[in-house]
Amino acid sequence: MISIRRPSPALVISCVALVFALAGTGYATVLQVPRNSVGTPQLKNSAVNSAKVKNRSLLRVDFASGQLPAGPRGPAGPAGPTGPSGPAGPAGLSGLERVDTTSDNNSVSPKTQATTCPTGKRLVGGGVRLNPLLNALVVQQSYPDNDNVYRVTVREVAATAANWSITVLAVCANAS
Repeated sequence: MISIRRPSPALVISCVALVFALAGTGYATVLQVPRNSVGTPQLKNSAVNSAKVKNRSLLRVDFASGQLPAGPRGPAGPAGPTGPSGPAGPAGLSGLERVDTTSDNNSVSPKTQATTCPTGKRLVGGGVRLNPLLNALVVQQSYPDNDNVYRVTVREVAATAANWSITVLAVCANAS
């Protein structure tokens, strides 16, 4: 007859501890954490840092006022009317007028747009406005043409699914 020895209390306790340890990790692997169940109270200080946030995933609304630096100052706009006689311009210019044209609002890249001065006026300046101002857009060309037209080409440097448009501005004066 084979004699079976009883297990020692230490062996029983260690086996029970092993079962609990394995069951705990097994429970954790099948546990489904509900959406939005982890919030600010559950996070330790400095738990989320720059390395753990996907680049370009945060929006302006995710930051407190004053946390984001201001962008570069844009060009000065055209002079407005002065008194009842209408707009005043630099010496030698009269009848200043701003003409603008906006491209289609979609995600197509690149976009080329032009604005022409009305008959009897000549082009004296121009520019472009990006709608909305996205970091993924770059002005490729912005120039006055010889035929009284201001031309602009804008393209994406990083793919974006966002819709955007460009507004081309031309400053025109009386041709005298």
